[in-house]
Amino acid sequence: MFDGRWRSTVDAKTEPIGSWLQRHGVSADLLTATGLVSATATAVAIGMGHLLVAMFLLAITGAHDLFDGPVAKAAGSSSVRGAFFDSVIDRITDAVLMGGVAWYLVSQGEGHLVLLPFAILGVTQLISYQRAKAEALGLSAKGGLMERAERMLLLGAGLLFSSILIPILWVLFALTTVTAIGRFVKVWGAANATMPNRPERTRSMVLESRWKEWRERTTIERRESTSRDVTTRWRARRQDGASTRPLRSRRGAQRRSRHTAPPR
Repeated sequence: MFDGRWRSTVDAKTEPIGSWLQRHGVSADLLTATGLVSATATAVAIGMGHLLVAMFLLAITGAHDLFDGPVAKAAGSSSVRGAFFDSVIDRITDAVLMGGVAWYLVSQGEGHLVLLPFAILGVTQLISYQRAKAEALGLSAKGGLMERAERMLLLGAGLLFSSILIPILWVLFALTTVTAIGRFVKVWGAANATMPNRPERTRSMVLESRWKEWRERTTIERRESTSRDVTTRWRARRQDGASTRPLRSRRGAQRRSRHTAPPR
């Protein structure tokens, strides 16, 4: 949602801060790497049950992720390498945070609910994969209810009010699933729009096509059969002519001998 609808507003607010950080020697790669460090500290704090501390650490993690792009733009160092590095670190950060939540649920004796963070993580990875695959195919898969910024905010609300952490996790899982389904439908529709239009084949068209194929095949077989018959008759006549030729030759010789014999 933030990445699509409010992207320009967010960029307008963060670009001055990104320029200030860049002037003071902070690089985009440094922010991305230290963001992973703060995410690990957040996961440890969650696992130990210090949820308020974890909420502040999560805010720091989000700030790192928010300002690494503006810093890269201010430095003119935006590149494919940087985008790849940032995307990989984001996926690791998601896994570390959900691991910390799972550890917390285990320590609280929540039983099978420990699987809930892993379910959220699985759908989150699916959303990221859909976007990456769609962009590799030349399609767009941005947008949705629960992109990364929204997930961080919702998780922070759960850490702030620990009594509703589990319901918030269920809401996070549901909305993330809706986002994954929405992206799939969006990319599917865009892919269909790029396919060439094909005429629909009705039953009558299929029958007519089959009739033409049968008629052409029958005509070809009939011609081949006729050609074989003609060849066979020609060969038979040739053999008959060869067998009667010696007899005709002898008769012709006898006639010539009669005409040429001397009178007695």
